[in-house]
Amino acid sequence: MFRQLVLARIIEPTSKLDSLRVLEEVGIDPPLYRTLTRRPRVFATEAWRQRLAKACAQHTQLGPATLVLYDVSTLYFETDTGDGFREPGFSKERRLEPQITIGLLTDAAGFPLMVNAFEGNKAETTTMLPTIQSFMTVHQLPDVTVVADAGMVSAANQHAIEAAGLSFILGARVPEVPYVVAEWRTKHPDQDIDDGQVFVQPWPAGTADKRRDQVIYYQYRAGRARRSLHGIDEQIAKAHKAVAGKTAVKRNRFVQLTGATKSINRDLEAKARAVAGLKGYVTNLATCPDGTPVTAQFVIGAYHRLIEVEKSFRMSKHDLQARPIYHHKRDSIEAHLTIVFAALAISRFIEQTTGWSIRKFVRTARRYRTIQIQAGAHTLTAADPLPDDLRHALDRIHGRGAH
Repeated sequence: MFRQLVLARIIEPTSKLDSLRVLEEVGIDPPLYRTLTRRPRVFATEAWRQRLAKACAQHTQLGPATLVLYDVSTLYFETDTGDGFREPGFSKERRLEPQITIGLLTDAAGFPLMVNAFEGNKAETTTMLPTIQSFMTVHQLPDVTVVADAGMVSAANQHAIEAAGLSFILGARVPEVPYVVAEWRTKHPDQDIDDGQVFVQPWPAGTADKRRDQVIYYQYRAGRARRSLHGIDEQIAKAHKAVAGKTAVKRNRFVQLTGATKSINRDLEAKARAVAGLKGYVTNLATCPDGTPVTAQFVIGAYHRLIEVEKSFRMSKHDLQARPIYHHKRDSIEAHLTIVFAALAISRFIEQTTGWSIRKFVRTARRYRTIQIQAGAHTLTAADPLPDDLRHALDRIHGRGAH
């Protein structure tokens, strides 16, 4: 039944009751609705979810040197009151309804490895370490290399990651001009930083530090600088209007209030313009996963793979409709997310194997049927001929073609 529910989620995401109709339409005998409402509780158990996680890890040939990507998102509920699990919290969609927080761990290609649900009011930065430690325990891994965005990593969170002995590549905030950049500008006063230029700042551990040696890479991108400076110009223009009393003072970091006096914070503006175009990447890796020396290209490239976990979130939210709008109890929500997780794994496999989007694959494949006709003692099989592109896609899925 789990297989059937996962198939229905991929073919046409809908409610449990309507999934019976989806299965019938594609020629599968659906389970009884009474069984359908009772059985999914098993899918919420830790043992069931660990089996899925192990299968996904085996598919990716996971090892201690594997890069794992981590990110979070939220799923909201159409209700006004929280219940301890569904609670109002920070929402990227700026919604006020109760929600849950979802932490997704994937490999470097975005293939899902583990999903965890947390209370909706739980801070994003506190979800990463429990998920990773649980994942390492399940797979008996001494270490993995975690890749995460700067927004996921508070100072306390980074200390906890370091204390756990994990390897990491993390985005680093750049609140002021780094020393290595300031030194370069002093030596090259009349020269602009080249697009793509990388500055390397070693950060060795002290004798009392409970961490490994680290390196911070600062990369300058002209396009990033252009966008940042454009945003600063817009905020400064709004700050001028607020200071002149033409508009209300809203959340503008360049408006400085001293009592009843409003002014533009020029020091903060200068600091923001000085770091425009710079982005930091910090790692404690001693070597790359293949044993070669760590390079800026490897660290920055690994960080930018986070777009793959974002793709997985978009797929789960849109193509698989992960929001559990028909579920209210925690075990029912967890079971639903387990089904979505398995559907996401299969969808990513199909996409990576065929080069098709899951939407295109389902839309193309569901038009074709195999029909069995019973004529006396004989069973005749009739099938529409498959177009070449679909046949080749199916061959690749079944390992019969070149990947």
